[in-house]
Amino acid sequence: MALECGIASHLVCERTLPAKTPADYQPPFPAYVARFPADLKDLVMAVLGAQHSNGQPTELNIARSKLTSFFDKGPVHCRPEYQQPSCLTDNSGAYNEVVVAYWRSKAHYTEWYAASGFDHWWRGLDPQNEDHGWFLEVFFPPVNRFETVFSNNVVPEGAAHMRECVSGEIQEHVYWGSMRDRLPIAQTDTIEGVKADFDGGHGEDSTSKRIRVQGRRNLTVIRSGQDWSNTTPVERKLYLDTMHPVLIRGMDFLRDHGDEVGCISCRFMDVLDPQGGSGTDKTFGLAYFDDLSSLEGWSKHHQTHLDIFGGFLKYASKLQGDVSLRLFHEVLVLEADQQYLEYIGCHNKTGMLAAR
Repeated sequence: MALECGIASHLVCERTLPAKTPADYQPPFPAYVARFPADLKDLVMAVLGAQHSNGQPTELNIARSKLTSFFDKGPVHCRPEYQQPSCLTDNSGAYNEVVVAYWRSKAHYTEWYAASGFDHWWRGLDPQNEDHGWFLEVFFPPVNRFETVFSNNVVPEGAAHMRECVSGEIQEHVYWGSMRDRLPIAQTDTIEGVKADFDGGHGEDSTSKRIRVQGRRNLTVIRSGQDWSNTTPVERKLYLDTMHPVLIRGMDFLRDHGDEVGCISCRFMDVLDPQGGSGTDKTFGLAYFDDLSSLEGWSKHHQTHLDIFGGFLKYASKLQGDVSLRLFHEVLVLEADQQYLEYIGCHNKTGMLAAR
């Protein structure tokens, strides 16, 4: 079977920067990318959250319900295409209710933001009067600054809900540099960022303030997920006994010591059932790196990721390639003006507050 290019044909251009793909490379197992309509120029991924400093509130999901109540308001055509509720307790002990939502274009998001009443409500929040924090992290990547990869070509995740179709098996995966090779912008741009200063803001009490954080040049965002809901009992046990603990160690390192590798923030979240709010057999990590090369450096050199990468190869080998575990990631590399980052009454390690 002929392998497809990870970059859609209408985004392929003459390279001025060489690809990292090894000569005559054949991937050890299949992977796929989402193919978006050719007329899609940009999209939106928004992270909307509520932060409870004293752990889980007595009445769960009230704040999340408030956030999602706006999704059903405004003209139908500009409402989010997909949303995924999730939660985590961070390393400051705060319980975070989070919704990741996607729009087909910045224009649709902007129209929804005003017409739904969200803008009016958000601007009216007073950190002095709220009993918990709120945060809004919105990313507006053009399609040439966005890439996806999936182990499964049937079940969509994230932005892939807006796909036109799914590719055939692609060549650019399971080698160091494949992520960059799937980014259209990286054909001609080194997309260098600015190394983060992790001392900014840490001595300041941010829990009574509204703080807007300026965007960073070529900020790199990765959302990487795992879904073991469709595995057999044997594979489920293998995943939970071998892969999941290793993954958690890697996410904990990025959360607690990310400054060592250029990771500004890492949240490892449990995906919730959108109906009842209960847990599911799905998780994802959402991490912000100061530069794509920082993410690549952690992936290639740090033992925590080498353990994840090597562990999965052993996992796939034990199952003789018959893997039902579904994996995906989506990566955004953003210009400073393609980020909107605002925090209301949140502690100073929240998201991009960690590197102001």
